[in-house]
Amino acid sequence: MSADLVLRGGEVFTVDEQFSIAQAIAVRDGEIVAVGTDDDVAALIGPDTEVVELAGRSVLPGINDSHLHAIAFGLDTPPLSLDLSHPAVTSIADIRDAVRDAVAAAAPGEWVVGTGWDDGYLAECRAEPGRVPHRDDLDDVSPDNPVFLQDYSRHTTWVNSAALRIAGVDESTPVPDGGYLDTGTDGRLTGIVREGAQSLVQQVLPPLTAARREQAIRSAVAKFQELGITSITDPALGPGGEALAGGAMGTEGLSVYARLAAAGELGVRVNALLLPTGMSGSAEEFEQHLDTALPEQPDPRTFRVLGVKVFADGIPPTGSAWMHEEYLTGGCGALCVSGGTDDERVETLRRMVSAGHRAGRQLGIHVTGDRAIDAVVDAIAAAQAEHPRPDARHYLIHGDFVSAPTLARMAELGIGVNMNPTIKWTISDLEVGVVGAERAAYEWPYRLAAETGVHLMSSSDAPVTAPDWRQGLSTMLLREGKASGEVSGAEQRIDLETALRTYTSNPAWQDFAEDWKGTLEVGKVADLVVLGVGLRALDPHDMPTMPVDLTVLGGRVVHRRPVPTPA
Repeated sequence: MSADLVLRGGEVFTVDEQFSIAQAIAVRDGEIVAVGTDDDVAALIGPDTEVVELAGRSVLPGINDSHLHAIAFGLDTPPLSLDLSHPAVTSIADIRDAVRDAVAAAAPGEWVVGTGWDDGYLAECRAEPGRVPHRDDLDDVSPDNPVFLQDYSRHTTWVNSAALRIAGVDESTPVPDGGYLDTGTDGRLTGIVREGAQSLVQQVLPPLTAARREQAIRSAVAKFQELGITSITDPALGPGGEALAGGAMGTEGLSVYARLAAAGELGVRVNALLLPTGMSGSAEEFEQHLDTALPEQPDPRTFRVLGVKVFADGIPPTGSAWMHEEYLTGGCGALCVSGGTDDERVETLRRMVSAGHRAGRQLGIHVTGDRAIDAVVDAIAAAQAEHPRPDARHYLIHGDFVSAPTLARMAELGIGVNMNPTIKWTISDLEVGVVGAERAAYEWPYRLAAETGVHLMSSSDAPVTAPDWRQGLSTMLLREGKASGEVSGAEQRIDLETALRTYTSNPAWQDFAEDWKGTLEVGKVADLVVLGVGLRALDPHDMPTMPVDLTVLGGRVVHRRPVPTPA
């Protein structure tokens, strides 16, 4: 039988155990039927076979962005949200202009929503020490329309006075454990709300409809396909997300995914994690919602709910990651689960991890600070000792400051780590002022993790950063920062093979799917991406702009970039 699709005359990165590089590949009925030389696939070319002449271009396994919030990404990017990210926005003045224009186009009292601002890149904050965004910056341009602006990390929200009034939030409002309502020197709320306190305002945003969620997914998937992404993990959908990201992380998102998958309209392979409780949640809430009813999942290769998500702490830039050593500005952060003391919060975390493990679920645990990471690994080790379960494949999400001894322990326990090179690129220059130069350089220790033998994945955490693995690949090889271009931790650079595995074969391990995807080998699904260049000869500095010419999902072309005919 002839093949449906043949690609020949290029460099096919199989990412198999030997990291073999072939010349050609053939696909039939959604599966790979041959990988080798042009001669090896010649006999499979028939009258109806589509033949792609690679002319030296590279073919990779379909990219697996193994930690991103697809619904939130769709909602947080145009046309569904104001884009307040750098370099589009470089000042508070820019944000004021964007909000003023949005108010002019909005109905009276309609919410203005935007995302992506980063005070480290705002001119006023850089020029004046201690200057931070304030509700006063928004009130005169939007006195009556409530304004809700999440930062790039989605751990901090900036609102105006109208939004605070609607939410009933003032200086006397009780703050959820692990949350923060910032006040100025005058004792007034600044309009900056962080971590679990964001829910105080998020809960009064207009309800997010199923149609809006579907629109967001379709918008996001179109962008994924353009980038060569064929698999994702949407890591937080459930009861704990109803008041997070404007409802984008709520339970209904699981049903929308399932419906699109059943109709054959999803356009990407999706693994999801159930979020039983959000930031500042209790062990009782977590245990209660573990049995949340899930939608039917008839084709687990297209959509399935694979595990559960736990929020352990915050993030370093806001000082909310739980660290052993103080931040330069003081304090060590804390766990973001319920509890009045560190010991009580550690016990809450331990109960959550134990409950998820006993329920037979894979655990993906958001954790960034070194002290929080140690607490999480302790909790996983205790859960496995109390209830032995082989190959549970629990993993840390982010793992910014995981230490060498803890990595060794993780390798022994079979715990993976999902790191974020595009966040490293974005914030490495800014982190020096938060944790100091030495810790900032160490953050996300890729080489150490790889050499220790830990299962190592890479992801974008979109919409925190754009879901662009090309920038991630470049960052893992170079460790350069976005703002200055300076190297941040050269000793943690890794090679091309290791970096590519973090976006392909290693995430397949996270997905319990290494037997059918993640590499380009005979018998596996035909998920692949064709670049517009030969990757081996490319300078890593040029990787972020390399074209994606073709994206294939299950043997079906879902993206095709017109390629100029050589003169």
